[in-house]
Amino acid sequence: MAAKRFFNEPGSDQDQPPEKKTRTRPSFASVIGEVVMVNSIQNFFSAIEPMLRKVVNEEVERGVKQSLRSLSRSPSLRIQALEPSSLKLIFSKKLSLPIFTGSKITDVENNPLQVVLVDNRGGHMISANLAQPIKIEIVVVDGDFSPGEGENWSSEEFENKIVKERTGKRPLLTGEMSNITMRDGFAPIGDIEFTDNSSWIRSRKFRIGVKVVAGNCQGIRIREAITEAFVVKDHRGELYKKHHPPMLQDEVWRLEKIGKDGAFHKKLASAGIKSVQDFLKESVVAPQKLRRILGAGMSEKMWEVTSKHARTCVMGNKLRIYRGNNCTIILNPICQVVKAEINGQIYPTRELSSLNRAYIESLVCEAYLNWQKLEEVEGSLNEPALLTLGEVVEQYPNSNMAMVKSVEQNVYTADKAFELGYPPSHSHPDCNDWQIQTAYPAIGFAISESSSDGDLTPTSRSFINGN
Repeated sequence: MAAKRFFNEPGSDQDQPPEKKTRTRPSFASVIGEVVMVNSIQNFFSAIEPMLRKVVNEEVERGVKQSLRSLSRSPSLRIQALEPSSLKLIFSKKLSLPIFTGSKITDVENNPLQVVLVDNRGGHMISANLAQPIKIEIVVVDGDFSPGEGENWSSEEFENKIVKERTGKRPLLTGEMSNITMRDGFAPIGDIEFTDNSSWIRSRKFRIGVKVVAGNCQGIRIREAITEAFVVKDHRGELYKKHHPPMLQDEVWRLEKIGKDGAFHKKLASAGIKSVQDFLKESVVAPQKLRRILGAGMSEKMWEVTSKHARTCVMGNKLRIYRGNNCTIILNPICQVVKAEINGQIYPTRELSSLNRAYIESLVCEAYLNWQKLEEVEGSLNEPALLTLGEVVEQYPNSNMAMVKSVEQNVYTADKAFELGYPPSHSHPDCNDWQIQTAYPAIGFAISESSSDGDLTPTSRSFINGN
Protein backbone atom coordinates (compact mmCIF):
# COMPACT_ATOMS: atom_id res chain seq x y z
CA MET A 1 0.00 0.00 0.00
CA ALA A 2 1.44 3.32 -1.10
CA ALA A 3 2.23 5.98 1.50
CA LYS A 4 0.06 9.17 1.68
CA ARG A 5 1.49 12.41 0.28
CA PHE A 6 1.47 15.59 2.29
CA PHE A 7 -0.25 18.75 0.85
CA ASN A 8 2.97 20.69 0.48
CA GLU A 9 4.99 18.07 -1.05
CA PRO A 10 6.29 18.57 -4.59
CA GLY A 11 4.51 15.59 -5.87
CA SER A 12 1.12 16.85 -4.92
CA ASP A 13 -1.57 17.31 -7.53
CA GLN A 14 -0.85 20.52 -9.51
CA ASP A 15 -4.35 20.50 -10.98
CA GLN A 16 -5.99 21.30 -7.66
CA PRO A 17 -8.04 24.60 -7.88
CA PRO A 18 -6.21 27.72 -6.50
CA GLU A 19 -8.99 28.63 -4.09
CA LYS A 20 -8.44 25.49 -2.24
CA LYS A 21 -4.80 26.42 -1.61
CA THR A 22 -3.96 27.57 1.85
CA ARG A 23 -3.35 31.41 2.02
CA THR A 24 -0.43 32.90 3.92
CA ARG A 25 -1.52 34.95 6.99
CA PRO A 26 0.48 38.06 8.15
CA SER A 27 2.44 37.59 11.23
CA PHE A 28 1.60 39.36 14.48
CA ALA A 29 4.92 41.20 14.41
CA SER A 30 4.23 42.79 11.00
CA VAL A 31 0.83 44.08 12.13
CA ILE A 32 2.34 45.68 15.21
CA GLY A 33 5.00 47.36 13.06
CA GLU A 34 2.48 48.94 10.72
CA VAL A 35 0.43 50.38 13.60
CA VAL A 36 3.52 51.91 15.15
CA MET A 37 4.52 53.48 11.83
CA VAL A 38 1.06 55.10 11.26
CA ASN A 39 1.07 56.54 14.76
CA SER A 40 4.48 57.97 14.18
CA ILE A 41 3.41 59.74 10.94
CA GLN A 42 0.33 61.25 12.61
CA ASN A 43 2.41 62.46 15.49
CA PHE A 44 4.87 63.99 13.06
CA PHE A 45 2.23 65.98 11.16
CA SER A 46 0.65 67.12 14.38
CA ALA A 47 3.98 68.37 15.50
CA ILE A 48 4.81 70.36 12.33
CA GLU A 49 1.27 71.76 11.66
CA PRO A 50 1.70 74.98 13.75
CA MET A 51 4.98 75.65 12.06
CA LEU A 52 3.47 75.17 8.61
CA ARG A 53 0.56 77.48 9.43
CA LYS A 54 2.90 80.22 10.58
CA VAL A 55 5.03 79.94 7.44
CA VAL A 56 1.98 80.05 5.14
CA ASN A 57 0.49 83.09 6.95
CA GLU A 58 3.77 84.98 6.71
CA GLU A 59 4.09 84.25 3.01
CA VAL A 60 0.51 85.31 2.25
CA GLU A 61 0.89 88.52 4.24
CA ARG A 62 4.15 89.37 2.49
CA GLY A 63 2.52 88.77 -0.93
CA VAL A 64 -0.43 91.05 -0.16
CA LYS A 65 1.87 93.86 0.98
CA GLN A 66 3.94 93.58 -2.16
CA SER A 67 0.78 93.74 -4.32
CA LEU A 68 -0.46 96.87 -2.56
CA ARG A 69 2.93 98.57 -2.97
CA SER A 70 2.92 97.82 -6.69
CA LEU A 71 -0.62 99.24 -7.03
CA SER A 72 0.33 102.43 -5.20
CA ARG A 73 3.29 102.95 -7.54
CA SER A 74 1.06 102.65 -10.65
CA PRO A 75 -0.85 105.94 -11.40
CA SER A 76 -3.39 104.15 -13.58
CA LEU A 77 -4.32 101.71 -10.80
CA ARG A 78 -3.97 103.98 -7.80
CA ILE A 79 -6.79 103.73 -5.27
CA GLN A 80 -7.76 107.15 -4.00
CA ALA A 81 -10.17 108.16 -1.29
CA LEU A 82 -13.12 110.20 -2.62
CA GLU A 83 -12.48 113.43 -0.83
CA PRO A 84 -15.12 116.21 -0.83
CA SER A 85 -15.16 118.02 -4.17
CA SER A 86 -16.44 121.44 -5.23
CA LEU A 87 -17.63 120.09 -8.59
CA LYS A 88 -21.32 119.45 -9.05
CA LEU A 89 -23.99 119.09 -11.71
CA ILE A 90 -26.92 121.50 -11.88
CA PHE A 91 -29.93 122.08 -14.13
CA SER A 92 -29.58 125.35 -16.02
CA LYS A 93 -33.24 126.34 -15.46
CA LYS A 94 -36.20 125.30 -13.35
CA LEU A 95 -38.88 122.94 -14.61
CA SER A 96 -42.09 124.00 -16.30
CA LEU A 97 -44.89 123.00 -13.93
CA PRO A 98 -47.28 121.26 -13.60
CA ILE A 99 -46.05 117.97 -15.06
CA PHE A 100 -48.38 115.33 -16.46
CA THR A 101 -47.76 111.71 -17.42
CA GLY A 102 -47.03 111.26 -21.10
CA SER A 103 -46.07 114.93 -21.58
CA LYS A 104 -42.59 116.14 -22.47
CA ILE A 105 -40.66 117.62 -19.58
CA THR A 106 -39.29 121.08 -20.35
CA ASP A 107 -37.84 124.03 -18.50
CA VAL A 108 -39.70 127.23 -17.67
CA GLU A 109 -39.01 128.56 -21.16
CA ASN A 110 -40.46 125.39 -22.76
CA ASN A 111 -37.02 124.28 -23.93
CA PRO A 112 -35.44 120.84 -23.34
CA LEU A 113 -33.65 120.42 -20.02
CA GLN A 114 -29.93 121.20 -19.87
CA VAL A 115 -27.34 120.03 -17.34
CA VAL A 116 -24.12 121.94 -16.72
CA LEU A 117 -21.02 121.26 -14.64
CA VAL A 118 -20.03 123.97 -12.18
CA ASP A 119 -17.35 124.54 -9.59
CA ASN A 120 -18.75 125.76 -6.27
CA ARG A 121 -15.39 126.61 -4.78
CA GLY A 122 -15.59 129.46 -2.30
CA GLY A 123 -19.37 129.56 -2.49
CA HIS A 124 -19.35 131.06 -6.01
CA MET A 125 -20.53 128.86 -8.86
CA ILE A 126 -18.53 129.11 -12.05
CA SER A 127 -18.70 126.92 -15.13
CA ALA A 128 -16.27 124.02 -15.12
CA ASN A 129 -14.92 121.55 -17.61
CA LEU A 130 -13.14 118.21 -17.53
CA ALA A 131 -10.39 117.05 -19.83
CA GLN A 132 -12.44 114.09 -21.02
CA PRO A 133 -16.19 113.73 -21.80
CA ILE A 134 -18.20 111.96 -19.10
CA LYS A 135 -21.34 109.85 -19.22
CA ILE A 136 -24.32 110.93 -17.14
CA GLU A 137 -27.63 109.28 -16.36
CA ILE A 138 -31.13 110.62 -15.60
CA VAL A 139 -32.95 109.11 -12.61
CA VAL A 140 -36.07 109.77 -10.55
CA VAL A 141 -35.49 110.79 -6.93
CA ASP A 142 -37.97 110.77 -4.06
CA GLY A 143 -39.41 114.19 -3.39
CA ASP A 144 -38.55 114.03 0.32
CA PHE A 145 -34.83 113.95 -0.47
CA SER A 146 -33.77 117.22 1.14
CA PRO A 147 -30.15 117.13 2.28
CA GLY A 148 -30.54 120.52 3.88
CA GLU A 149 -28.33 123.54 3.79
CA GLY A 150 -25.20 123.13 1.72
CA GLU A 151 -26.60 120.11 -0.15
CA ASN A 152 -23.53 118.13 0.81
CA TRP A 153 -24.93 114.62 0.45
CA SER A 154 -22.99 111.45 -0.27
CA SER A 155 -23.33 109.16 -3.27
CA GLU A 156 -24.82 106.50 -1.04
CA GLU A 157 -27.50 108.88 0.25
CA PHE A 158 -28.39 109.82 -3.31
CA GLU A 159 -28.56 106.22 -4.50
CA ASN A 160 -30.85 105.29 -1.59
CA LYS A 161 -33.38 107.90 -2.70
CA ILE A 162 -33.64 106.77 -6.34
CA VAL A 163 -37.21 105.69 -7.11
CA LYS A 164 -37.95 102.72 -9.35
CA GLU A 165 -41.19 101.87 -11.10
CA ARG A 166 -44.00 100.01 -9.38
CA THR A 167 -44.18 96.26 -9.81
CA GLY A 168 -45.68 95.38 -13.15
CA LYS A 169 -45.40 98.96 -14.47
CA ARG A 170 -43.32 100.44 -17.25
CA PRO A 171 -40.06 102.26 -16.39
CA LEU A 172 -40.99 105.35 -14.40
CA LEU A 173 -39.19 107.73 -16.76
CA THR A 174 -38.84 107.07 -20.47
CA GLY A 175 -36.88 108.75 -23.23
CA GLU A 176 -33.21 109.70 -23.34
CA MET A 177 -32.26 108.38 -19.92
CA SER A 178 -28.77 106.95 -20.30
CA ASN A 179 -25.78 107.22 -22.62
CA ILE A 180 -25.87 110.99 -22.33
CA THR A 181 -22.45 112.50 -22.89
CA MET A 182 -21.37 115.72 -21.23
CA ARG A 183 -18.82 117.63 -23.26
CA ASP A 184 -17.25 120.94 -22.35
CA GLY A 185 -19.25 120.96 -19.13
CA PHE A 186 -22.60 120.94 -20.92
CA ALA A 187 -25.18 118.24 -21.73
CA PRO A 188 -28.59 118.73 -23.38
CA ILE A 189 -31.32 116.30 -22.31
CA GLY A 190 -33.58 114.90 -24.99
CA ASP A 191 -37.28 114.17 -24.71
CA ILE A 192 -38.16 112.52 -21.41
CA GLU A 193 -41.57 111.92 -19.85
CA PHE A 194 -43.14 110.19 -16.86
CA THR A 195 -45.25 107.08 -17.30
CA ASP A 196 -46.76 107.08 -13.80
CA ASN A 197 -48.04 109.67 -11.35
CA SER A 198 -46.42 110.41 -7.99
CA SER A 199 -49.40 109.69 -5.75
CA TRP A 200 -48.19 106.22 -4.69
CA ILE A 201 -45.08 107.27 -2.75
CA ARG A 202 -45.19 108.74 0.75
CA SER A 203 -44.02 112.22 -0.19
CA ARG A 204 -46.42 112.37 -3.20
CA LYS A 205 -43.64 114.14 -5.10
CA PHE A 206 -40.74 113.34 -7.39
CA ARG A 207 -37.49 115.03 -8.27
CA ILE A 208 -35.43 114.52 -11.40
CA GLY A 209 -31.80 113.71 -10.69
CA VAL A 210 -28.65 113.46 -12.76
CA LYS A 211 -25.61 111.42 -11.75
CA VAL A 212 -22.28 110.54 -13.31
CA VAL A 213 -22.09 106.94 -14.52
CA ALA A 214 -19.71 104.89 -12.37
CA GLY A 215 -16.13 104.77 -13.64
CA ASN A 216 -16.37 108.03 -15.60
CA CYS A 217 -14.88 110.55 -13.20
CA GLN A 218 -11.47 108.94 -12.41
CA GLY A 219 -11.86 109.14 -8.65
CA ILE A 220 -13.21 112.71 -8.65
CA ARG A 221 -16.41 113.24 -6.70
CA ILE A 222 -18.99 115.13 -8.79
CA ARG A 223 -22.12 115.88 -6.83
CA GLU A 224 -25.42 114.90 -8.41
CA ALA A 225 -28.01 117.41 -9.64
CA ILE A 226 -31.62 117.43 -8.46
CA THR A 227 -34.61 119.55 -9.38
CA GLU A 228 -37.18 121.00 -7.05
CA ALA A 229 -39.83 118.58 -5.76
CA PHE A 230 -42.99 118.42 -7.87
CA VAL A 231 -46.22 116.48 -8.27
CA VAL A 232 -46.75 114.35 -11.37
CA LYS A 233 -50.42 114.21 -12.35
CA ASP A 234 -52.18 111.77 -14.64
CA HIS A 235 -52.46 112.88 -18.25
CA ARG A 236 -56.23 113.10 -18.03
CA GLY A 237 -55.77 116.03 -15.63
CA GLU A 238 -54.20 117.99 -18.49
CA LEU A 239 -57.61 118.13 -20.12
CA TYR A 240 -58.60 120.66 -17.47
CA LYS A 241 -55.28 122.49 -17.28
CA LYS A 242 -55.23 126.29 -17.39
CA HIS A 243 -52.74 127.83 -19.79
CA HIS A 244 -50.23 130.39 -18.57
CA PRO A 245 -50.13 132.47 -20.66
CA PRO A 246 -53.25 131.65 -22.66
CA MET A 247 -53.29 131.70 -26.44
CA LEU A 248 -55.86 133.53 -28.54
CA GLN A 249 -57.18 130.26 -29.96
CA ASP A 250 -57.53 128.57 -26.55
CA GLU A 251 -61.02 127.69 -25.47
CA VAL A 252 -62.40 130.23 -23.03
CA TRP A 253 -62.47 127.76 -20.12
CA ARG A 254 -58.67 127.80 -20.14
CA LEU A 255 -59.00 131.11 -18.28
CA GLU A 256 -58.93 131.17 -14.50
CA LYS A 257 -62.29 130.93 -12.69
CA ILE A 258 -64.01 129.54 -15.80
CA GLY A 259 -64.42 125.78 -15.40
CA LYS A 260 -64.79 123.40 -18.33
CA ASP A 261 -68.51 122.76 -18.91
CA GLY A 262 -69.28 124.90 -15.86
CA ALA A 263 -71.93 127.59 -15.54
CA PHE A 264 -69.71 130.42 -16.81
CA HIS A 265 -68.49 128.32 -19.71
CA LYS A 266 -72.04 127.50 -20.80
CA LYS A 267 -73.19 131.13 -20.52
CA LEU A 268 -70.29 132.37 -22.62
CA ALA A 269 -70.75 129.64 -25.21
CA SER A 270 -74.44 130.46 -25.57
CA ALA A 271 -73.46 134.08 -26.29
CA GLY A 272 -70.97 132.99 -28.97
CA ILE A 273 -67.90 133.62 -26.83
CA LYS A 274 -65.94 130.42 -27.29
CA SER A 275 -62.28 131.40 -27.37
CA VAL A 276 -59.96 133.58 -25.33
CA GLN A 277 -59.86 135.96 -28.28
CA ASP A 278 -63.66 136.21 -28.25
CA PHE A 279 -63.55 136.96 -24.53
CA LEU A 280 -60.94 139.71 -24.96
CA LYS A 281 -62.71 141.33 -27.92
CA GLU A 282 -65.97 141.42 -25.95
CA SER A 283 -64.18 142.87 -22.92
CA VAL A 284 -62.83 145.69 -25.13
CA VAL A 285 -65.97 146.50 -27.08
CA ALA A 286 -68.72 145.68 -24.56
CA PRO A 287 -67.34 144.99 -21.08
CA GLN A 288 -70.65 145.60 -19.30
CA LYS A 289 -72.43 143.24 -21.63
CA LEU A 290 -69.79 140.60 -20.87
CA ARG A 291 -70.39 141.05 -17.16
CA ARG A 292 -74.11 140.61 -17.65
CA ILE A 293 -73.50 137.41 -19.60
CA LEU A 294 -71.45 135.96 -16.74
CA GLY A 295 -74.07 137.05 -14.23
CA ALA A 296 -73.99 137.73 -10.52
CA GLY A 297 -72.22 134.43 -9.85
CA MET A 298 -68.92 135.99 -10.92
CA SER A 299 -67.85 138.35 -8.15
CA GLU A 300 -65.66 141.39 -8.67
CA LYS A 301 -62.69 139.49 -7.29
CA MET A 302 -63.26 136.56 -9.66
CA TRP A 303 -63.72 138.96 -12.57
CA GLU A 304 -60.43 140.63 -11.79
CA VAL A 305 -58.62 137.27 -11.70
CA THR A 306 -60.17 136.15 -14.99
CA SER A 307 -59.60 139.40 -16.84
CA LYS A 308 -56.03 139.70 -15.53
CA HIS A 309 -55.28 136.18 -16.74
CA ALA A 310 -56.83 136.95 -20.13
CA ARG A 311 -54.71 140.09 -20.52
CA THR A 312 -51.54 138.00 -20.34
CA CYS A 313 -52.53 136.42 -23.66
CA VAL A 314 -49.92 136.22 -26.41
CA MET A 315 -51.20 138.57 -29.12
CA GLY A 316 -49.03 137.49 -32.02
CA ASN A 317 -48.50 139.77 -35.03
CA LYS A 318 -51.83 139.56 -36.87
CA LEU A 319 -53.61 142.85 -37.52
CA ARG A 320 -57.05 143.57 -38.99
CA ILE A 321 -57.88 146.46 -41.29
CA TYR A 322 -61.29 148.11 -41.40
CA ARG A 323 -61.92 150.46 -44.31
CA GLY A 324 -64.67 153.07 -44.12
CA ASN A 325 -65.52 156.25 -45.99
CA ASN A 326 -62.34 158.33 -46.17
CA CYS A 327 -60.88 156.43 -43.23
CA THR A 328 -59.05 153.26 -42.35
CA ILE A 329 -58.41 151.87 -38.88
CA ILE A 330 -55.94 149.15 -37.99
CA LEU A 331 -56.84 146.91 -35.05
CA ASN A 332 -54.94 144.35 -33.02
CA PRO A 333 -56.37 140.81 -32.49
CA ILE A 334 -58.61 141.92 -29.61
CA CYS A 335 -60.22 144.84 -31.47
CA GLN A 336 -58.11 147.66 -30.07
CA VAL A 337 -57.13 150.44 -32.46
CA VAL A 338 -53.44 150.51 -33.28
CA LYS A 339 -53.49 153.28 -35.88
CA ALA A 340 -55.98 155.26 -37.90
CA GLU A 341 -55.78 156.95 -41.30
CA ILE A 342 -58.36 159.71 -41.76
CA ASN A 343 -58.56 161.69 -44.98
CA GLY A 344 -55.03 160.61 -45.86
CA GLN A 345 -53.67 161.73 -42.47
CA ILE A 346 -52.11 158.97 -40.32
CA TYR A 347 -52.73 159.12 -36.58
CA PRO A 348 -50.73 156.73 -34.39
CA THR A 349 -52.19 155.38 -31.18
CA ARG A 350 -51.10 158.16 -28.88
CA GLU A 351 -52.83 160.76 -31.06
CA LEU A 352 -56.18 159.04 -31.32
CA SER A 353 -57.33 160.63 -28.08
CA SER A 354 -57.29 164.00 -29.86
CA LEU A 355 -59.74 162.85 -32.55
CA ASN A 356 -63.49 162.45 -32.62
CA ARG A 357 -63.62 159.54 -30.22
CA ALA A 358 -67.28 158.79 -30.73
CA TYR A 359 -66.71 158.37 -34.43
CA ILE A 360 -63.68 156.16 -33.87
CA GLU A 361 -65.71 154.06 -31.45
CA SER A 362 -68.42 153.72 -34.05
CA LEU A 363 -65.86 152.44 -36.53
CA VAL A 364 -64.50 149.96 -33.97
CA CYS A 365 -68.00 148.69 -33.30
CA GLU A 366 -68.62 148.26 -37.02
CA ALA A 367 -65.31 146.38 -37.35
CA TYR A 368 -66.23 144.14 -34.40
CA LEU A 369 -69.55 143.17 -35.99
CA ASN A 370 -67.83 142.35 -39.29
CA TRP A 371 -64.66 140.84 -37.85
CA GLN A 372 -64.47 137.84 -40.16
CA LYS A 373 -64.76 140.07 -43.23
CA LEU A 374 -61.84 142.30 -42.27
CA GLU A 375 -58.54 142.10 -44.11
CA GLU A 376 -55.83 140.35 -42.06
CA VAL A 377 -52.20 141.41 -42.39
CA GLU A 378 -48.88 140.76 -40.69
CA GLY A 379 -47.55 143.65 -38.68
CA SER A 380 -46.12 145.00 -35.46
CA LEU A 381 -48.29 145.87 -32.50
CA ASN A 382 -45.87 148.66 -31.63
CA GLU A 383 -46.08 150.86 -34.69
CA PRO A 384 -43.74 153.88 -34.52
CA ALA A 385 -45.34 157.29 -34.28
CA LEU A 386 -45.57 158.76 -37.78
CA LEU A 387 -46.99 162.10 -36.68
CA THR A 388 -46.56 163.82 -33.35
CA LEU A 389 -49.31 165.57 -31.49
CA GLY A 390 -47.39 168.83 -31.69
CA GLU A 391 -47.51 168.84 -35.47
CA VAL A 392 -51.27 168.44 -35.46
CA VAL A 393 -51.80 171.23 -32.93
CA GLU A 394 -49.60 173.60 -34.94
CA GLN A 395 -52.10 173.43 -37.77
CA TYR A 396 -54.77 174.76 -35.43
CA PRO A 397 -52.93 176.80 -32.80
CA ASN A 398 -55.90 178.72 -31.50
CA SER A 399 -58.02 175.90 -30.12
CA ASN A 400 -58.25 172.17 -29.69
CA MET A 401 -61.82 172.50 -30.85
CA ALA A 402 -60.62 173.80 -34.19
CA MET A 403 -58.75 170.57 -34.81
CA VAL A 404 -61.71 168.46 -33.77
CA LYS A 405 -63.99 170.53 -35.99
CA SER A 406 -61.67 169.99 -38.94
CA VAL A 407 -61.80 166.25 -38.41
CA GLU A 408 -65.59 166.45 -38.19
CA GLN A 409 -65.79 168.34 -41.46
CA ASN A 410 -63.53 165.92 -43.27
CA VAL A 411 -64.69 162.52 -42.03
CA TYR A 412 -68.04 163.04 -40.35
CA THR A 413 -69.87 160.16 -42.11
CA ALA A 414 -71.51 158.31 -39.22
CA ASP A 415 -75.11 157.15 -39.43
CA LYS A 416 -78.09 159.30 -38.54
CA ALA A 417 -78.19 158.25 -34.88
CA PHE A 418 -74.60 159.33 -34.44
CA GLU A 419 -75.33 162.68 -36.09
CA LEU A 420 -78.08 163.29 -33.56
CA GLY A 421 -75.60 162.93 -30.75
CA TYR A 422 -76.41 159.41 -29.55
CA PRO A 423 -73.73 156.85 -28.72
CA PRO A 424 -73.00 154.18 -31.31
CA SER A 425 -75.14 151.72 -29.35
CA HIS A 426 -78.23 153.26 -30.93
CA SER A 427 -77.03 152.41 -34.38
CA HIS A 428 -75.57 148.99 -33.42
CA PRO A 429 -77.52 147.22 -30.65
CA ASP A 430 -74.73 144.75 -29.98
CA CYS A 431 -72.36 147.56 -29.07
CA ASN A 432 -74.41 148.86 -26.18
CA ASP A 433 -71.70 149.61 -23.67
CA TRP A 434 -69.98 152.66 -25.11
CA GLN A 435 -69.94 155.24 -22.37
CA ILE A 436 -69.59 158.55 -24.17
CA GLN A 437 -69.80 161.68 -22.06
CA THR A 438 -72.93 163.71 -22.87
CA ALA A 439 -71.29 167.12 -22.54
CA TYR A 440 -70.16 166.81 -26.14
CA PRO A 441 -71.91 163.66 -27.35
CA ALA A 442 -70.98 164.06 -30.98
CA ILE A 443 -67.27 164.34 -30.39
CA GLY A 444 -66.69 162.12 -27.38
CA PHE A 445 -65.08 164.71 -25.12
CA ALA A 446 -66.01 165.86 -21.66
CA ILE A 447 -65.09 169.05 -19.84
CA SER A 448 -63.12 168.24 -16.73
CA GLU A 449 -64.21 169.97 -13.54
CA SER A 450 -60.62 170.96 -12.90
CA SER A 451 -60.11 172.36 -16.38
CA SER A 452 -59.97 176.04 -17.10
CA ASP A 453 -61.45 177.98 -19.99
CA GLY A 454 -63.12 174.93 -21.44
CA ASP A 455 -60.11 172.64 -21.77
CA LEU A 456 -61.22 169.30 -23.13
CA THR A 457 -60.35 166.01 -21.51
CA PRO A 458 -60.83 162.95 -23.73
CA THR A 459 -62.62 160.04 -22.11
CA SER A 460 -60.43 157.00 -21.43
CA ARG A 461 -61.53 153.94 -23.38
CA SER A 462 -59.91 150.55 -23.80
CA PHE A 463 -60.68 150.41 -27.53
CA ILE A 464 -57.41 152.27 -28.15
CA ASN A 465 -54.36 150.08 -27.74
CA GLY A 466 -52.47 151.10 -24.63
CA ASN A 467 -55.34 153.17 -23.14
